Amino acid sequence: MEVQTMKITKIDYAATGAFSQTITDYLCRGEQLRPFYNHFPTLEAFEAQLKEKSFSEAQRQTLHQALQEQYTSISEVNTKVQQNIDLLQQSNTFTITTGHQLNIFTGPLYFIYKIVTAINTCKQLQEKYPDYNFVPVYWMATEDHDFAEINHFNLFGKKYTWESEQKGAVGRFSTEDMEQLLTELPEAYPIFEEAYRNSKNLADATRAITHELFGAYGLVSIDGDHAGLKKALLPVIEKELTEQLSNKLVEEASAQLEELGYKSQVYSREINLFYLTDGLRERIVQEEDKYKVLNTDLSFTLEEIQQEAQEHPERFSPNVILRPLFEELILPNLAYIGGGAEVAYWFQLKKLFAAYKVAFPLLMLRNSALYISRSNANRMHKLDLQPQDLFQDYQELKKQLSAQIHEEDIDLTAQREAVAAAFAEVEKLAKEIDPTLEKAVGAEEQKAHNALQMLEKKISKARDNKHEQTFKQLENLKDKLFPGGTLQERKDNLLTYKTNNPDFIPALIEAFDPLEFKFTILEEE
Repeated sequence: MEVQTMKITKIDYAATGAFSQTITDYLCRGEQLRPFYNHFPTLEAFEAQLKEKSFSEAQRQTLHQALQEQYTSISEVNTKVQQNIDLLQQSNTFTITTGHQLNIFTGPLYFIYKIVTAINTCKQLQEKYPDYNFVPVYWMATEDHDFAEINHFNLFGKKYTWESEQKGAVGRFSTEDMEQLLTELPEAYPIFEEAYRNSKNLADATRAITHELFGAYGLVSIDGDHAGLKKALLPVIEKELTEQLSNKLVEEASAQLEELGYKSQVYSREINLFYLTDGLRERIVQEEDKYKVLNTDLSFTLEEIQQEAQEHPERFSPNVILRPLFEELILPNLAYIGGGAEVAYWFQLKKLFAAYKVAFPLLMLRNSALYISRSNANRMHKLDLQPQDLFQDYQELKKQLSAQIHEEDIDLTAQREAVAAAFAEVEKLAKEIDPTLEKAVGAEEQKAHNALQMLEKKISKARDNKHEQTFKQLENLKDKLFPGGTLQERKDNLLTYKTNNPDFIPALIEAFDPLEFKFTILEEE
């Protein structure tokens, strides 16, 4: 496929003003953060990570079997995807993982950027370490229960929402009641409509969508809501119930980070587990000698809940604190790719990984981008702006433009003086011929001066209107590229760009360098 010609500009993340001090310090390899991660992600650092990550043949077989079962929901699995699933059985195959909620229609653009970052990381690693295989993985957050976060998306400035009364883990939600939403769409989007209409639940539909969009790149999507995979979590469940180990370790790390001036991104519970069944995902809490499931009548003794875990590990769901550990227990993973807040919260987890003797993955900030369409690029150039200028706030940009288009004040003093001189000559001539004409000449001179004064005001107003049009163009450009005053990737949806540019994803694949850690600006030429 021919990729549309793009102009690529890279700038520092700090220059965007859109990323936290934690992230900018991390990217600069600040010494304060050094105790909270393992290796900083460079191509060379993966060599050490490959040696540290242990993953047995039995673990590989469990993973392979689970993926084979999950991909039965896809009628025709892409050859590259199947090859990667099969490669996971081999001892020299490792994964690069990103994760995200099951936002309908893929949600904000950064979901796409995460996956492209994972794909490109695998490509670079394959070139650097040809004796190994590298598989990009999308971890589907199927057990998440915050439906309000995933039930909508923005398309061409309009919000579309999936209304549903279903409860529990969103991956198990039936997609049957999405029909109303699908009929509201401005045009047909076959990839999405077929996935939602032909899948039994949101997890299967999301797998179908990511397979259609990224199957050619070998992306493997995994659902942790699986009894076979959950068995790996049993030792963690035991310690959660009896020692509440994760809470102690995460609180220690969080306190240390806060002492250094870094805000905690996530907060730990005494027990970082949910109880999960169809239509239900509620926290497990200990009250004296009982383990209760909040907002239900379910209650267990220690022995009963331990037995429940042994017989039904799939009923225990890790929260945000334990989910990263669960991922690393069931995947031969080397690096986790996340947004700024995600990477920051992993810093709270290193002690937890050490306690379970699980290799802490390299933490990679996903690629971020500003995509400038040809029409917006034309507007930008007409305003004589560079892409990096656009990250300034509107008032600063307005000052910059004012300086660029600065003109001297409209002043017709010289013209008034010339008119006065001309009338003086006329007055002299009139006096010589007929002194009574002096008043008539004076009256006409006054009219001429009044006319010049009025013209001076009109010209000034016309210039100001011209500048206001320029400022309005700037305001409109900022609104287009930074919707709601935030980064485009946090609001806009894939379809906003893919509809007009079918090569949108290939353009990202071409432009993103995952280990450069620079913000990417893509400008259509």
